[in-house]
Amino acid sequence: MLNIRRGTIDDADTIVRFNMEMARETENIALSPHKLKKGVASVFEDSSKGFYVIAECDGDVVGQALITHEWSDWRNSFFWWIQSVYVVPDYRRTGVFRAIFEHIKRAAESASNVCGLRLYVDKNNHIAKRTYESLGMERSHYELYEILLTRYRG
Repeated sequence: MLNIRRGTIDDADTIVRFNMEMARETENIALSPHKLKKGVASVFEDSSKGFYVIAECDGDVVGQALITHEWSDWRNSFFWWIQSVYVVPDYRRTGVFRAIFEHIKRAAESASNVCGLRLYVDKNNHIAKRTYESLGMERSHYELYEILLTRYRG
């Protein structure tokens, strides 16, 4: 039985572990556990930063996503960004992410100030792209640019 719920501070250690795995799997990056723990905790300390959505199966956490907010002056409402998506390998391709996504979509549709959902995906992650498209998401005409400030590199 799959249960989708909002994350709590009690999930922080699992979220940290999942984020470490996700970064390693998708980008071959070893995140700083100390910095990551503080980053995850800060979401629970300040809800304006976002919230986590957790998937449980038989009491075990098997998936997660982080929702952050971006204000759109054009639409006078927020986009919710889906980030830090992770599903435990044994539960992939079983509908866990679909359930997380549908939960997020329903919550966004019921919120009066949310105009859409967005996410970014590594350009070579073809499996994830197919998953997102199967959920009705479309490739945006935007491309992502970034620059990391020196203190955040490495």
